[in-house]
Amino acid sequence: MTSREWVMKALNFQPPDRIPRFDNFWGEFIENWRKQKGFGQNVDIRDYYGIDLSVHVADETFFPSSKRVIKKEGVYEILEDGWGRTVKTREGSYFSQTIATVLKSKSALDGLEFEPADMDVRYQNFLERVKEDKQKQRAVFCKIGGPFHRSSFIRGEAEFLMDLVSDKSFAKALVEKVTDHRISIGLESLRRGNLYDTGVWIYDDMGSNDAPMFSPRTFEEIFLPVYKRMVNALKEAGARKVILHCDGNIVPFLDMLIEAGIDGINPVEPKAGMHILELKEKYGDKLSYIGGVDNAFVLPSGDRERIRNHVLPILEAGKDGGIVIGTHSIGPDIAVGNYDFYHSLVCRYGNYAKTAG
Repeated sequence: MTSREWVMKALNFQPPDRIPRFDNFWGEFIENWRKQKGFGQNVDIRDYYGIDLSVHVADETFFPSSKRVIKKEGVYEILEDGWGRTVKTREGSYFSQTIATVLKSKSALDGLEFEPADMDVRYQNFLERVKEDKQKQRAVFCKIGGPFHRSSFIRGEAEFLMDLVSDKSFAKALVEKVTDHRISIGLESLRRGNLYDTGVWIYDDMGSNDAPMFSPRTFEEIFLPVYKRMVNALKEAGARKVILHCDGNIVPFLDMLIEAGIDGINPVEPKAGMHILELKEKYGDKLSYIGGVDNAFVLPSGDRERIRNHVLPILEAGKDGGIVIGTHSIGPDIAVGNYDFYHSLVCRYGNYAKTAG
């Protein structure tokens, strides 16, 4: 079987002959891995560890033609990032500080126009990455940002969270406009990448480690209708699966996400109270899981027995389908040897054909 076949069997709740794997690796981890293994730049860490799934994103920003560096201040850059934000960032850093947003007043929303989803420039690098991973027979999905996260880019996160409470009519109008653009990007990505037989991941971080960032009532009132509309549009176009990537604890939203048509969730973080075995027991074949392994405490600990006791039950549950094993991400706090040990468990006990024999 191919990686794509393993992944889709699992997502369809069909018993695979081995559990599929998905991890993202930080640059610092990859650098440590290359040094310790003696590999050059020509060796792909995903090939080495047998990663079966990939998610690729086009330039989905609202204003791609506006991207520019405004000025440099030592190791920092002030730039327009394409999301309608002016941000301060450091070279090589993933995170940035938002200085200003394009939606400075609520009254400006009606006049706000996003650049078209069908601009060719959005898809050049995207198509190259999709082609490469299809040739490796991975399960390749496209990505779009979700209505909460991308609306917060336009408005500012703190301001938008306050809008959700104090001005729901404005928040709904903003979310609707953002969702229209998200749908257009998703449909165009599906078409250009010919990714209908896999589908779309929606990235929409709505949770902290303890609870969602807003109430279930707010989700039901403002976000559930647009999630239904978005998932329906993607599936009507032919997408087989729509997966939600959302960090943190979103347990109070899960029933509504299933109602909206979401097929699976990632990364299922144990540190945030998202326990894959409990969720699988509760929801059965209503929801699949990509993730479930603790990258915050268990893998960094280096305690081999602790790692084994954490991972083996997930591998056992994966025999029935519904699980693609992995973590949120693999960073430099996880030693290469610790990841190698985890990977050896996946290879040994997640090869169901072999263990059955």
